[in-house]
Amino acid sequence: MNDFDLLVLGSGPGGQRAAIAAAKLGRRVGIVDRRDMMGGVCINTGTIPSKTLREAVLYLTGLNQRELYGQSYRVKDEITVADLGMRTRHVIGRETDVVRSQLARNRVTVLPGTGRFLEPGTVAVSGTGERGQTVTADRIVIATGTRPARPETVDFDDRTIIDSDGIIHMDRIPETMVVVGAGVIGIEYASMFAALGTKVTVVERRERMLDFCDLEIVEALKYHLRDLAVTFRFRESVASVERMAHGAITVLESGKRIPADTVMYSAGRHGMTGDLCLEAAGLTADRRGRIKVDEHYRTEVPHIYAVGDVIGFPSLAATSMEQGRLAAHHACDEPVSQIHETQPIGIYTIPEISFVGRTEDALTEDKVPFEVGVSRYRELARGQIIGDSYGMLKLLVSPEDRRLLGVHVFGTGATELVHIGQTVMGCGGTVDYLVNAVFNYPTLAESYKVAALDAMNKMRHIARLSG
Repeated sequence: MNDFDLLVLGSGPGGQRAAIAAAKLGRRVGIVDRRDMMGGVCINTGTIPSKTLREAVLYLTGLNQRELYGQSYRVKDEITVADLGMRTRHVIGRETDVVRSQLARNRVTVLPGTGRFLEPGTVAVSGTGERGQTVTADRIVIATGTRPARPETVDFDDRTIIDSDGIIHMDRIPETMVVVGAGVIGIEYASMFAALGTKVTVVERRERMLDFCDLEIVEALKYHLRDLAVTFRFRESVASVERMAHGAITVLESGKRIPADTVMYSAGRHGMTGDLCLEAAGLTADRRGRIKVDEHYRTEVPHIYAVGDVIGFPSLAATSMEQGRLAAHHACDEPVSQIHETQPIGIYTIPEISFVGRTEDALTEDKVPFEVGVSRYRELARGQIIGDSYGMLKLLVSPEDRRLLGVHVFGTGATELVHIGQTVMGCGGTVDYLVNAVFNYPTLAESYKVAALDAMNKMRHIARLSG
C-alpha cells in the first residue's frame, strides 16, 4: 500500500483545495511545501501581500476621501515602508495560521520541504536542516505555482532592479520608478506607488494595456493614472538597464533614457517546475515551465494532475482553488461538475476593475448584436456619500433574448459588485430581472438597476421606431 491516496506538491490556493477536498472524501492526503511558504506564493509574496499593500496605501494616503476633504487630505503625511509592511505582515501571519488550521482540521499530513519525483508514483521530500524522506502515492497533484520571469539580460539586485516579489522587501518608498510591463501585476503596482506619490513611468511594448478588458474602462483607468502623474511609454521596448550608485537608467530601444530610483520588471510568470525532476515522472514542461493538462486537469501521466498557475491561463487564485477541488474529485473517482464558463476577472488597480462575460470589441468582432446600459457612480447617492464620482458600471445586453452578455465595472467595490452580474448570467437571467429587482438604497449595487433601465430604454426606442 502507498503512503497516501493523494499527495499534493504545493500549498497555494490550488494545492490547499485539492488536499482538503480529497480529505473530505475520506482519502489519506499529504501536502508538501516549505515551512516558510505555507499558503504558497498567493499568501507569502503574491496576491495577499499586494492586495493588503493596496488597502494600506488607500487608507494612509486618504486618496478616496480627497474629493470630499480636498486634494491635500492625507491620513499620514510621511508614509514609510514600515507603515505598509506592518499591515502586510499581520495579514500574512493570520492567513498562514488559517491554512495550517484547515489542513490540521482535515487531517492532511504536512510534509515540510520541497518535493522531487524519483518515479511516477514516488516523491523525495527534502528540507533545509531536516531529514529527507521518500513517500509514495496513488495520485499526485502538482500545484507548485509560478515565480516572476527574469530576463537573462537584466541584472537584478533585488534593491534597485527588482521583480514583483521584491516589492515587499523594499527598504524605502522610491521617489521615481520605472515599471516594465503593463500587464495586471505591473499596472496594479504602478497605481499603488503612484498613489503614494512616486513618479511612475510604465514601459510597454504593446500598443495598449490590459487588452483583454473593455476599452472604455481601460481608458478611464489610464486617465486616472495620468492624474496621479503616471507616464506611459507604449510601443517601447527596454534595451538595457544601467545600475548606478543611487538608482538606475532604463534605456529604451528608441534611444530614450529614463532615470529612476527603482526599476520593477513585470515580465510575466514562470512555472516552478525546474526542481521537480519531471522527467523521472515521465512529464515535461514548456519553455515557461508550464505543464499541459486535459479538461480534468490530468497530465500526460494518468495518475498525475496539475492545477493553478503552473498550468497557465487564467492564473488566478480563485480559479486555481476550483481547479484543485475538481482535480481532487476526479482523482478520487468522485462525480463533480466542471467550472462554470462565466468566470469573473478582478484587477486591483487604483481604482479597481472587474468584469465577467464578453467585451464590446469581442462581440463586435463576432458580429453579435448588443445594447449598452451604463450607470455612473456620480448619479448614485452612495457614490456621492463615498466620494466616488468616476466609477461606472456597464451592461452589455442581447436585444434578441435580453440576456446579459457582459458586465464591466470600474471604481470602488468593482471586484465585489461584479458578482451580482455573474450570478444573473450564470442563472440565465435577463435584464428584465435587474429592471424589476429592488436594491438597497443607497448602495453601489443600485447601479445595476440604473444600467438595466438605460439598456431597456434604448431597446424600447428601437422597437418603437421599428413599429
